[in-house]
Amino acid sequence: MTTTARHIDPTEQQVQTFVAAAQDSDTPVVMVNLLAFHDTGGRDSYQRYGAEVQPHLDRVGATIVYAGDAAQVVIGGEDKPWWDMILIVAYPSRAKFLEMVLDPGYQEIAVHRTAALQTSGLIATEPWPVPF
Repeated sequence: MTTTARHIDPTEQQVQTFVAAAQDSDTPVVMVNLLAFHDTGGRDSYQRYGAEVQPHLDRVGATIVYAGDAAQVVIGGEDKPWWDMILIVAYPSRAKFLEMVLDPGYQEIAVHRTAALQTSGLIATEPWPVPF
């Protein structure tokens, strides 16, 4: 991993921007998670989080679209990405995402996510209609 900053939780400004966007739009949002695990126990902690998060995803109507390891960079500045895994989750809206992450039950299990990660990136995307 080439990055040295530890990004696990959003900044206050990122939270405010996301909350404002949630108030302005009820359209679906697809969250792209770029996850770099701690070398010791990171994957195990994340798998525990993954096993426990599913009921919370179900409750808000979210679905996992894709989960996989980052094998190599085909186009980009490095041969291997800084992240170990990509996880893509579709939510009915930003408000539903916020509902999930603010739930006390979710926050109890989020400790496993925090313990697992060296750093991460979380990108909110809006789906395009297909075909282009």
